[in-house]
Amino acid sequence: MSANPSPSLPPPDTATVTDVARLAGVSISTVSRILNGNSRVASDKRQAVEAAIQKLQFHPNLSARSLRSGSTKTVGVLTQELESLYFTAGAQGVEEGLTGSGFAPLVVPGHWNPKEELDRARLLMARKVDAMIILGGSLSDDQIIEIARHLPTAITGRQLTAPNVFAFGFDQAAGGAMATRHLIELGHRRIAHISGPSTHADAIERKEGFLNAHREAQLSVDPRLIVEGDYQEEGGRRAAHQLLDAGLQFSAVFCANDQMLWGARLAFYERGLAVPDDVSLVGFDDLAQCRYMTPPVTTVRQPMHEVGQAAAYSVLQALGVAQSPERPRAELKLSLIVRGTTCKAVS
Repeated sequence: MSANPSPSLPPPDTATVTDVARLAGVSISTVSRILNGNSRVASDKRQAVEAAIQKLQFHPNLSARSLRSGSTKTVGVLTQELESLYFTAGAQGVEEGLTGSGFAPLVVPGHWNPKEELDRARLLMARKVDAMIILGGSLSDDQIIEIARHLPTAITGRQLTAPNVFAFGFDQAAGGAMATRHLIELGHRRIAHISGPSTHADAIERKEGFLNAHREAQLSVDPRLIVEGDYQEEGGRRAAHQLLDAGLQFSAVFCANDQMLWGARLAFYERGLAVPDDVSLVGFDDLAQCRYMTPPVTTVRQPMHEVGQAAAYSVLQALGVAQSPERPRAELKLSLIVRGTTCKAVS
C-alpha cells in the first residue's frame, strides 16, 4: 500500500476549483489564472491543471447564470491570437463600440484550437458575461447557436442566421477575385498566390477568388505558382523563397493576408528584386501599418475595426442598452486600396 494515497476524486459534475487545485498540486489562484486565459503560468503547472480538469471532468457551472438578478456589465470577447494585428484591430473596435455604455470587454484567446475555443467560451459564460463577441475562430455553427441560447452572441468572419446571433462576414472569394483582377488589369499574366492555411475557410475562399478571376479573364493558372503559407510574416517569406527557388516565371503575387505580404517583400529584397518594378504585390486586410511602408501596400481592405464596433453595437442593442442615434455606422464592405506595391506589367 502506498504511503501517500492519491486524493479521492469527487463524483463527475461536482468538482470545484478547489478540487482541481488539490489534484494538480497548485494554488487555487493558479487554477483561476489558467481558467481566465492568463499566459503567465509555468508550463508544468498549466499541464498539471489541464490534466486535473480532464480527470475530474470539471466544467464551469453555466446554469448559475439564470439565477443571477443583476448584470456584470461585461462583454466576453473570444479572439484567436492576442499578438495578431488583425484580431487586435477587431478587439479595439469592440472596445471603442462599448465606450460610454458602461460595459467593458473581457478578452480571452482561443489559439485556433476548437477545444480551447469552446473551453474559453464556457469560461466567459461562467464569468457571467452579459453578451459574447467571437472574432473568427473555428467553433461550429451549432456551437455558436448553443451559446446564443444563453446570451446575445456576435460572430465575425462568417454568415449565420439564428436567434440571438449577429453575424458579420464578407465574401472572401469576391475579395480574392478583386485583388487578382487588379493585377490582371495591370497586364500581369503569370500571377503567383501565397495562400493562407488550408484549414482556414477564408483562405480557401480567397484562393477560389484567385482562380475565379483567372477563369473570368480566360487565363490558365500554373498550379506550381500556388504556395501555402501560414498567415504569418515568416510563412510569407518562406513561400516567396520557395517560388523563387523553383525557377518559375511570375511578375506578381497575391498574398492572402498583409502579414505574409510583408514577409514576401523581405524575401524579394533578399534576392535583389524590387517591388513593384520587378514584382507587384497585393495583400489582404489593410492592416494599419500598410499605409506607412515604403512603398505603401496595395491590399484588399477588410474593415475589422469597424466590424468590431458593429459587433459591440449589436449586442448592446440586444441587451436593451440605449445608444445615441448619432453613433456612426460605417459601411461594412471589402474594397481594393491601390497604393505603391503594384504597377503595370513590363511588356
